[in-house]
Amino acid sequence: MSSSTPDALLGPADVRELAAALGVRPTKQRGQNFVIDANTVRRIVRTAEVRPDDVVVEVGPGLGSLTLALLEVAERVTAVEIDDVLAGALPATVAARMPGRAERFALVHSDALQVRELPGPAPTALVANLPYNVAVPVLLHMLDMFPSIERTLVMVQSEVADRLAAAPGSKVYGVPSVKANWYADVKRAGAIGRNVFWPAPNVDSGLVSLVRRAEPVRTAASKAEVFAVVDAAFAQRRKTLRAALAGWAGSAAAAEAALVAAGVSPQARGESLTVEDFARIAEAAAPRAAQQPTAAARRAASRTEESE
Repeated sequence: MSSSTPDALLGPADVRELAAALGVRPTKQRGQNFVIDANTVRRIVRTAEVRPDDVVVEVGPGLGSLTLALLEVAERVTAVEIDDVLAGALPATVAARMPGRAERFALVHSDALQVRELPGPAPTALVANLPYNVAVPVLLHMLDMFPSIERTLVMVQSEVADRLAAAPGSKVYGVPSVKANWYADVKRAGAIGRNVFWPAPNVDSGLVSLVRRAEPVRTAASKAEVFAVVDAAFAQRRKTLRAALAGWAGSAAAAEAALVAAGVSPQARGESLTVEDFARIAEAAAPRAAQQPTAAARRAASRTEESE
């Protein structure tokens, strides 16, 4: 049962009042767009399936619109905020608007990309309105650092949501799609209109749901080795994998050998492969890693294969 009052959540006037009192203007540099609609944040919490026993981590809480909605339901909320003024003000906002839940809230004043530990119990869920300019790196970092996160719901730019949730064969399938799928089953979970933000962005937003894989991708290769293959494959996505992976493998011939060993056609392209396919390629190349040429030789090989 919620300990909040009916008007505990922030509405448009509340957000502007708070911002004015703090001398805050949302900045494009940090991709800030504050949610001003209480129904939207409650919808996000419902879609995220936040439970009373959840320990939720939120990245980029801003003035606290989503934070308060999460505190209505979750056992505990830890917010990570980089902005000095916003980080300084949020605990007071929580205490004033939701005093009965304030002890369940913690603030980490830090860049989310630098966070490696959080206070209190391990987080079970990540729910966030992620700043557009760092959404994918922050999401992947948090999933990597905190394996206890079982469920994630993030609001991101619609185009980024499409990329994250794309399946192999899609035109927008790429590095974010594969890397997110390394950690979780990913799907689009809805759209968010522009008028629920202040200032209203000039792009649409989308919700992305990520449910942690019950079992990790089965491979003897490390995550770093698999991600290196993914990065190389999409760096030159119009090329066949034999050509695109030449620099990574040391030569086109070595790339072809790894591909064949992994059961992948050398003529295929990155957008047709699953994360399991990339893992098999990384694993197939591992035995030859010690015999790979120098970085200079790899660069030369890559230039040689430019015409493929």
